[in-house]
Amino acid sequence: MSTLSTYIAYDGATEEALTLYRDIFGGELNILKYGDMPPMEGMPFEPDPGAVAHAQLDLPGGTITASDAMPGEQLVVKGTVYSLLYDLDDVNIANDCIEKLVAAGGAINMPFEPAPWGGHYGQVFDKFGVMWAFNVDPKTGEATAG
Repeated sequence: MSTLSTYIAYDGATEEALTLYRDIFGGELNILKYGDMPPMEGMPFEPDPGAVAHAQLDLPGGTITASDAMPGEQLVVKGTVYSLLYDLDDVNIANDCIEKLVAAGGAINMPFEPAPWGGHYGQVFDKFGVMWAFNVDPKTGEATAG
């Protein structure tokens, strides 16, 4: 079976980011730090033993993988050329996720409200600069909007 997973390089904040996502969305988080791995010959840099080499969050409906960036990498995380689109079945759950991201230091980019194509849609930047887009299909989520 083929799968597609998002992979994000954070500037030293991978553990904090994926822990926040797990706390908001649920799921199972596994983190592997460089200090937990055997020495690797040929590494182009000397990794910080506390840096995240690989992390994976299996959350309801998808997977986010990430690591701390390699030294010297320029990171431009915040932008609108990409987003993590999360399709949910319930307007209230989507609102709750957005509120939690904002409460944790994020900011609304587009209010979560009825969309011209039906359903609900909105965007929020989390405190790490990642844009989350939330969509609730009108066929599944309207009845629960209360």
